[in-house]
Amino acid sequence: MKAGRLLAAAGLAVVMLCSCAAAEYHKITAEEAKEIIDEGGDDTVLLDVRTEEEFQENRIEGAVLLPDNEIGERALDELPDKNARILVYCRSGVRSKKAANELVEMGYKRVYDFGGILDWPYETVNSEN
Repeated sequence: MKAGRLLAAAGLAVVMLCSCAAAEYHKITAEEAKEIIDEGGDDTVLLDVRTEEEFQENRIEGAVLLPDNEIGERALDELPDKNARILVYCRSGVRSKKAANELVEMGYKRVYDFGGILDWPYETVNSEN
C-alpha cells in the first residue's frame, strides 16, 4: 500500500515536471525582446521570418533569416536546439505569430513572438551597414 502511494506520487511528480517543459506560444513586447537581446546568452536566437528582400532592406542586428513559409522544411537544420530561446519577428506581427506557433507545434519549447519590425523602436541595420 505504501509502495503504491510512493509510486503514484513519483508518477505525479514526473507528469508535473514534463508539463512544465511543454512547448507553448508566448507573446512579448518589443521592449521585453530588447531586454532579452541585451542580456545576451548563447541559447538566444533572434529569428526574422520575413522574405530575403525585406531582410536585406532592414533587420535587427544579429537576426537569422528563416522565412515563415520555409519553417517546416528548414527549422530542424537551422534551429537544432529545441530548448533555445527563440525571439521571432516579421514586418507587422502576422507572420511572426504563425511562425512562432508552427515552431511550438514542432516541439520548440521557448518561443517568443514580439511582433513586427514596424513596432521596433530601436536601431536596425541593412545590407549596406
